[in-house]
Amino acid sequence: MNTGKMGLTIEEAAECTGIGRNTMRKLVDWGKLPVLKVGRKAIIRRDTLERFMAVNQGRDLLQEDDVRRVE
Repeated sequence: MNTGKMGLTIEEAAECTGIGRNTMRKLVDWGKLPVLKVGRKAIIRRDTLERFMAVNQGRDLLQEDDVRRVE
């Protein structure tokens, strides 16, 4: 899904990565994946999401202590 957007909603990020929406929300709540808050909406930068995927390759994203935080 290449929409040309710099930022993705949690739902869009989940769809383009294959990570479930609930898991994506947990990653944000745990502070592992930074977001830009616009009202109630959370926006994830595309480059941040790509970096997150690279540093957490092979890790269990459902285990909070196993997930590396990205900036």
